[in-house]
Amino acid sequence: MYTTTKKFYLGTGRRKSSVARVRLCEGSGKVTVNKRELDDFFTEEKDRGAVVGPLLITDLRTRVDIIITVHGGGITGQAGAACQGVARAIKSMFGPAPTEPAADGVETEAGGIAKKLRDSGFLTRDSRMKERKKYGRKGARKSFQFSKR
Repeated sequence: MYTTTKKFYLGTGRRKSSVARVRLCEGSGKVTVNKRELDDFFTEEKDRGAVVGPLLITDLRTRVDIIITVHGGGITGQAGAACQGVARAIKSMFGPAPTEPAADGVETEAGGIAKKLRDSGFLTRDSRMKERKKYGRKGARKSFQFSKR
């Protein structure tokens, strides 16, 4: 009995308080989020577009299968985390970018894909987080009504 094991490439994405773990392998373009189809999990078109954005930029939409496990935060934060995780997994799939440019000036496939993802903003972590509530206040910034007399 001969079985071939698939090679998985991993990527982790974060956005607000959401964390996404992404597994990428060669396949037919199937995307699964928390054991559900992409269309079932993300109902908004912008969220689905965020998840498959790195695939469309690198022309891998129909060549790889993606398994995403995401938790924490809201729907849009989870989509942003999944987007960054997919981009990082694609980057690891094609190996590290070369440290020095090629002698003939032509970019290698790995360097070109990493540059495409970086220039499109898919590898950048959005560091905006919810501000904490302060003591003596109603929320992070809102205060109770001030009365002089």
